[in-house]
Amino acid sequence: MMHWLDWRRWLVYTHRWLGIVGGVLFVAWFFSGVVMMYARMPGMANEERLARATALDLATATVSPLEAARAALLIDDDAASQIDLTRPGTETTAQKRAAEISVERVRVGMLGNRPVYRFGAGRNETMVFADTATLVEPIERAEAEAIARRFAPGYTGLVRYDGYLTEPDQWTLQARGLMPMHRFALDDADDTRVYVSAQSGDVVLRTTWRERLWGYLGPVTHWVYFTPLRRNGSLWSEFIIWSSLIGCVMCVTGLVWGLWRYSPRSRFRLKRVPSQSPYSGMLKWHHYAGLLFGVITTTWTYSGLLSMGPFNWFSSPGITATQRDAFTGGPLRLDLLTLDRLRSAAVQIETSFEGGGSLKELEVTQFRGQPYWLGYRAPSTEEAVQWMHAGLLPRAQRPRLEHRYVSAVEPEAGTFARFDEPRFGEDTLLELARAAMPDVAVDNASWLNEYDAHYYDLRGARPLPVLRVQYADANRTWLYVDPARGAIVQRTDDTRRLRRWLYQGLHSLDFPALYYQRPLWDIVVIGLSIGGLALSATTLLPAWRRLRRNARGIVRTGAPGRISEPVKS
Repeated sequence: MMHWLDWRRWLVYTHRWLGIVGGVLFVAWFFSGVVMMYARMPGMANEERLARATALDLATATVSPLEAARAALLIDDDAASQIDLTRPGTETTAQKRAAEISVERVRVGMLGNRPVYRFGAGRNETMVFADTATLVEPIERAEAEAIARRFAPGYTGLVRYDGYLTEPDQWTLQARGLMPMHRFALDDADDTRVYVSAQSGDVVLRTTWRERLWGYLGPVTHWVYFTPLRRNGSLWSEFIIWSSLIGCVMCVTGLVWGLWRYSPRSRFRLKRVPSQSPYSGMLKWHHYAGLLFGVITTTWTYSGLLSMGPFNWFSSPGITATQRDAFTGGPLRLDLLTLDRLRSAAVQIETSFEGGGSLKELEVTQFRGQPYWLGYRAPSTEEAVQWMHAGLLPRAQRPRLEHRYVSAVEPEAGTFARFDEPRFGEDTLLELARAAMPDVAVDNASWLNEYDAHYYDLRGARPLPVLRVQYADANRTWLYVDPARGAIVQRTDDTRRLRRWLYQGLHSLDFPALYYQRPLWDIVVIGLSIGGLALSATTLLPAWRRLRRNARGIVRTGAPGRISEPVKS
């Protein structure tokens, strides 16, 4: 009876059976983790979307964004009816009320040869024709095919209709809000699939056989992102959390048992030969691999668990509405967006691009209560190649698009690129940062021209410079302000910084001294992954043998086969 209270017995049995259950999963995690260094889920870069889009033409537009939103019942009709549209600059209570309801984002672009407004609120988007103020009906198959062809430059073959998706497939699990979709297949060498949202009229994804192959071998396997499981978000989340927790227990028990059973003085005898391990065959290799790679396996498993944010561990608020409103000045002012000034803004922005360039889309951003139109110089179809196949080589650096702002109220004032220009005042961003946390003193404020340990991006895609403002509150909050957007782009505090090291630091080994030293980082991560793979793979054959032995015992006696006791020294 007492031998069942032996802690060593419980330790080894726990590790053994958790290893039998999780061995295959760990092998898959290590292999797919290496793949994910160089391939992610197939994606569509916004830069390529702009390159393929139709040039913006507002000649046929007849209604302003406010009138279009009102016609689509996106704003309060009583409030909107009180607005004097002939005096768009006049601030009244009704105008402010109209700007506060249901519309958070506004874009203007083209659908075919017609201008459209795209109004966003949360994850939802509503499209309204700018020439008739009517809602855009779901895109039909023929129109979707014409849109898809623009994303196959030089292709003149058959575009085969591959289905009407009302539920996500393997590659559109993150695009539920854009359902339904038309999927088209091209008979090209890449076996291309193009997805057109019937809701937005945009191509939201294009995949090739290479992207799908590496997607399966990498992120789909690593995240256990298989469609039947991932469609049930809560079930998938619980599976990842609990499998990671079980993996942590397996790793810790293995570390303790491996150290306990290791003998530096070679006190074990295997076939009369001194040995530092009591095991032979695959288990001996597993023992030594665990001593070498057990710690990194444990930290990778734990940091993977943290990626799911389980049980509110290290929870911390993000950018608050108060902090955001300190820069935007409050809800979006639709009442200040008139059609004539929109046309003038489009001309101002397109003519300001260096070397010329095409304008495909405008979007609204708001700074200190005043709306501004933002436009990007769309890449040419030749330049778009740089952003194609976004899922492959995810850490490759890509150029940034030239952009310009112009006031939606005074477009004649000209364009600009940043909100820290003299026209806004030298210390405006710092003053707004103080207003974002009005009752807290600022410890330090500095401009970063290089990434720090918390605001960073190996691809160089995140904007620089940024203003980092450090506060003297109990949580030691830091806000990062981007002058190119006039907005807070990141908030961090003690809790988030700790989670950053325990999650990204341990999982990606993105420590500044290593992360930017390539190929050193690649060599270190791949080497450790191979060690973890060997640690996991050496359990598979012994696990199979034990399961087979137990199965035979059940068949012969009706009870599981005898489980041997832990090896005694």
